[in-house]
Amino acid sequence: MDLIKQFISDEVHTHYWEHDDTCAVTTLTIVCRLFRFNLDTQILDAALGLWGAGGHRAQCGLIEGALMSIGLLGSRHGLDREQVSRLCRSFAESFEARFGSLACRELRPEGFGPDNPPHICEELSVKAIYFTTRFLTESLQEEPRSPTKAS
Repeated sequence: MDLIKQFISDEVHTHYWEHDDTCAVTTLTIVCRLFRFNLDTQILDAALGLWGAGGHRAQCGLIEGALMSIGLLGSRHGLDREQVSRLCRSFAESFEARFGSLACRELRPEGFGPDNPPHICEELSVKAIYFTTRFLTESLQEEPRSPTKAS
C-alpha cells in the first residue's frame, strides 16, 4: 500500500475510533491536511450534520466532505465559482462511476441501526478519501504533502 493510502487508513481509524467523527468531517479534515489547507473551526462546525443529512441517509458525507474540500482548495487555486462548480460535478460523476452511487442509503444499505457494528464504513471511507485525493491531485496539479509530515 502506498504511503498516502496508509496515512489515510490510519487517520480514518483515528477519526472514527478515537474522536467518533462523522465521515464528512473525517474526509474534509484528512483531505485538507494532505493539501496543506488549515481549516477554521467554523468550517468543521458547518460540516457536523453532513453525513447523509445527519443520518437520514441522503447524500453521503464522504461526498459532502469531498465537495467542501474541492470548494476550499479550488478557491485557493484561483478557480472561480463556475470552475469550482464544474469540478464538483466532475468529481460527483467520477465518484458515482467508481462507487455506484452518491447516496448514503445505497453506499450503506444497512442504515444506522443499533445492531450495526461501529464505524461500518471505515473501509469504504479509506477508499473514498484516497479516490478524492487522487482526483484533486490530477485536477489541481498539486501533490499532497508527504504523509509523514502531515500533522
